[in-house]
Amino acid sequence: FVHKVADDYVVMLNEDGLPSLRLSPHYLEAKAGGGLDAKADEYVSDKMRAAQWLIKSIQQRQRTIFRVAKSIVKFQREFLERGVEGLRPLVLRDVAEDIGMHESTISRVTTNKYMQTPQGLYELKYFFNSSLSTSDGDSVSSESVKSRIKDIIDKEDARKPLSDQKIAEMLSDETVNIARRTVTKYREMLKIGSSSERRRHF
Repeated sequence: FVHKVADDYVVMLNEDGLPSLRLSPHYLEAKAGGGLDAKADEYVSDKMRAAQWLIKSIQQRQRTIFRVAKSIVKFQREFLERGVEGLRPLVLRDVAEDIGMHESTISRVTTNKYMQTPQGLYELKYFFNSSLSTSDGDSVSSESVKSRIKDIIDKEDARKPLSDQKIAEMLSDETVNIARRTVTKYREMLKIGSSSERRRHF
């Protein structure tokens, strides 16, 4: 969960419904009592080590998810403030370098994990996206460009739908350097038909 508190964003792990793992007192007492024969003592010790390893692994995983989420929030503050148009380009390497972990670890812990934000519920993978350059030397995220393409199409005259080339030119006028084929690719990713498929006959 990401909550806005004053001017800051606070990350909290959702641990509702997760059981609290601990070693059974029964085995701890049996071990401490010294009443076990050598074979049983070795067996209990082995199982206790395995259980402690599992508990520590889960705690470490939770800490890693928390650190990754905090890093994403740091990079994507504009998104939290303004929504998809504020989404900045971000790659796994950025977060990996920020928190001192390997890219493969970041990829693994962001798979099938979700973040509840003031802008809605999003998969952690959503915050990683490529960039497009702008004519003023800045960069803009591919997700924000997709959102803008959808917005342009939503507002078009259904009797004269805009071609992908025309949309590319409109985005260029807004400083986004984008090729017609990239508009086509993004439109198809959004599952929006071509201009001929969108044309309405009144």
